[in-house]
Amino acid sequence: MSKEESSDMVDPTFSRHVAAMPFPGRGHINPMMNLCKLLSSKIPQLLITFVVTEEWLGFIGSDPKPDNIRFATIQNVIPAERLKAADFPAFYEAVMTKMEDPFDQLLDRLEPPVTTIIADIEVLWGVGVGIKRNIPVALFWTMSAKFLSMLHRFNFLDHGDRELDQIEVLGEVFEANDPKVMKLALECIEMVPKAQYLLFTSVYELEPKIFNSLQAEFAFPVYPIGPAIPYLELEYDSCSDNGLDYLKWLDSQPKGSVLYISLGSFLSVSSAQMDEIAAGLRDSGIRFIWVARGESSRLKESCGDMGLVVPWCE
Repeated sequence: MSKEESSDMVDPTFSRHVAAMPFPGRGHINPMMNLCKLLSSKIPQLLITFVVTEEWLGFIGSDPKPDNIRFATIQNVIPAERLKAADFPAFYEAVMTKMEDPFDQLLDRLEPPVTTIIADIEVLWGVGVGIKRNIPVALFWTMSAKFLSMLHRFNFLDHGDRELDQIEVLGEVFEANDPKVMKLALECIEMVPKAQYLLFTSVYELEPKIFNSLQAEFAFPVYPIGPAIPYLELEYDSCSDNGLDYLKWLDSQPKGSVLYISLGSFLSVSSAQMDEIAAGLRDSGIRFIWVARGESSRLKESCGDMGLVVPWCE
């Protein structure tokens, strides 16, 4: 059985109820939660139920959150997080095929009734659940608008049954991923036109042509919400690393001159590979800011003096 925080705690003054369903991964859950916190701060009368697996509740259940955000869980019907990297295609397929029924059943139990669903685009069944229940769905995309646009265009080019070997010839981006994963990902993209809203963790000024194109194409609102980082928890002095304010450093650089590097929280990179990246940065002479996990101090010494290496923040 799934677990929900007690409905006795629900304020009767809540006028709307959002169910947030992130893809079960750190790089999706964190921005979804940060979006929910921003919504919570702007609309105090909004109740948000943040849905995760029982395993993920163990990871984040004690994290601070506003009173109008509560957790609800579905069963651990997908492989454990520690096994994800060993067989990501199996994990990805499980998310697409095994989580829908528990989520749907959870919605039956939530009070007050859910009025809107915010679903990660890579939760294939999110839009379908909304259609079945006549609940509007806002889809949430945690990568660049350009990448989604590229995938969307490909779906337009091929409306027939897509064979796996067709995906394998799409170029380096597609070849770098398991073809079954890419096939499922493209099926997720096919659901986008059936949503009622589309949210991006991007900035309009970074991708104006793409956003103009998407806003003209889709018959529903397309919103670049900006980086979904924990604004409300950050203090100004947290922008400083060893006395250096990296925001001030960024502002002092020529426009469009700084390369941003962040390898994310999922894939593992060996020390030798990190050294290769550092050597490339040093030899290129370009300005950069590198958000590094675990080895920031060592990497500072080998990257040269054209950029900054700052530590990762969970």
